[in-house]
Amino acid sequence: MKNPDWNNQEESRRAFPDGLLKSGERVDELQRNGYRIIQDPGRFCFGMDAVLLSGFARVREGERVLDLGTGTGIIPILLEAKTRASHLTGLEIQPDSADMAQRSVLLNGLSDRIDIVEGDIREAAGIFPAASFDVVTCNPPYITGGHGLTNPEAPMAIARHELKCSFADVAAAAAKLLVPGGGFFLVHRPFRLAEIMVTLSGLRLEPKRMRLVYPFADREPNMVLLEARRGGRSRLSVEKPLIVYRSPGVYTDEITDIYGY
Repeated sequence: MKNPDWNNQEESRRAFPDGLLKSGERVDELQRNGYRIIQDPGRFCFGMDAVLLSGFARVREGERVLDLGTGTGIIPILLEAKTRASHLTGLEIQPDSADMAQRSVLLNGLSDRIDIVEGDIREAAGIFPAASFDVVTCNPPYITGGHGLTNPEAPMAIARHELKCSFADVAAAAAKLLVPGGGFFLVHRPFRLAEIMVTLSGLRLEPKRMRLVYPFADREPNMVLLEARRGGRSRLSVEKPLIVYRSPGVYTDEITDIYGY
């Protein structure tokens, strides 16, 4: 994703007289359907993990999608561009992030296609009807706990640490909200893979597809992409490794394609 071509933030705000852009925010191009996203570098900006998840998730025509912990709405917006989902919803606990996501939806003219809901993942089963989504996606916090954090309420801390929910909370919400056979797609860190698999299986979210992401071909993986199916049979397919860089600063062709460059 590319940074905006604005000369400065004030020029950016003048370009959006209807108030879609607030102080300190910027607009980034998404290289898909001309879509853009509003972000605040002082809070938290989406990373490669969200983009890779949008390329890994499988959404069939007419399916309903929920993104848990949507942040600024990057995954629903990208999936709207890449799939033929009938409707997409993003759930976000942080009011400022939910507001930013909603304004990005308005910026792209997608209000009839994407809903942003402010709410807690731990209460998701009370916010949405049971078994009301065909696909659930999530780019959850990777780090357990928040010991030593100077500001556990900071947006970046909430995005990276399990301060507002655990992985078990995320998986439980997906299990309740997916239709039988529905797909749960997530990105996480390999060092928690054993815990993730046990948690998913315990909720009858059967791991079906896995892909490890390597920064370079000769390095250890630093991300894992997973697909689980509600009530699926026990059979896991491990896909070929996804390599991010062919050399420092140079993406592989597959990464370039996922980003849409």
